[in-house]
Amino acid sequence: MTFTPRLLCRVALCSAFLTGFAHAASWQDTLSSAASELSQKSAGSSSQQGGLSLSSLTGLLNGGNQALSADTMNNAAGVMSWCAKNKLSSLTNTENVKNQVLDKLGLGASQQKQDTNYLQGITGMLNTKNGQQLNLSNIGNTPLAEKVKSKACDIVLKQGVNFLS
Repeated sequence: MTFTPRLLCRVALCSAFLTGFAHAASWQDTLSSAASELSQKSAGSSSQQGGLSLSSLTGLLNGGNQALSADTMNNAAGVMSWCAKNKLSSLTNTENVKNQVLDKLGLGASQQKQDTNYLQGITGMLNTKNGQQLNLSNIGNTPLAEKVKSKACDIVLKQGVNFLS
């Protein structure tokens, strides 16, 4: 008689282990599927909305000032205008520096409307010293993207201050 209860106990225990393994496999499949779906959605939204990947944003933050410096002062002045409008610079005198840079460049209101670099800058398009373009307007709104925008604005503002010196 002691053999039958032991056998039933072992069968129940084995059954519980097998059920546990099945549930674990099911959970792993569910998590894997969710992660795959999330990465596909993320990749799709990045390309559709112009957002950058995590590695791209991290690369911009760690790429030094060259990666986020404006190629021309005209573009820098436009980007400063965009930064001031979006309140992204940690320094408060962005608009003042931008106006002084425009004066030093001799870009009055009519010239500003014709200068491609400036016009790109006011839309958030940063033409970098690396020869690349970074559209600050649509790199996303994640905390990392906001850090990139803020850093770019600070770097371009410092460029403007150095230009005035």
